Amino acid sequence: MEAELAALVHLAASTVVGAMATAGWESAQRAMGELWRRVHPERADTVVAELEEARADVLAARGRGDERTERELVVAWQTRLRRLLAADPEVVPELRRLVDALRPVAEQGGAPAGGTRLTANASGRSRVTMAGRDVNITKG
Repeated sequence: MEAELAALVHLAASTVVGAMATAGWESAQRAMGELWRRVHPERADTVVAELEEARADVLAARGRGDERTERELVVAWQTRLRRLLAADPEVVPELRRLVDALRPVAEQGGAPAGGTRLTANASGRSRVTMAGRDVNITKG
């Protein structure tokens, strides 16, 4: 069981750090804040602020192509999550749900933070119309 929890903690930390550079960031921050509020309500606001700082570090690191900083952040959040689970093992199912919800966004890169990602492939005489929101097409 110990190995399973260690794997969960690593996956959760990697997922949260990965989500920091995506549009799913706010969901990750909110979910982590809720976990801490349940176990250590007095520390929750501090953790949320630290997540914000870590996000700034991730965005800057990605801008520089610095993978080391992200790895270091994963290790730091693993330590925090391991301590959280030690204080209250009852949050394990919640942590699993958090990972399940955020993993697709973190693994696929999601949309860039603060933006929308649109991708299309066309060939031949195809026509592609893409919009981040409303679009009106009229023939004229």
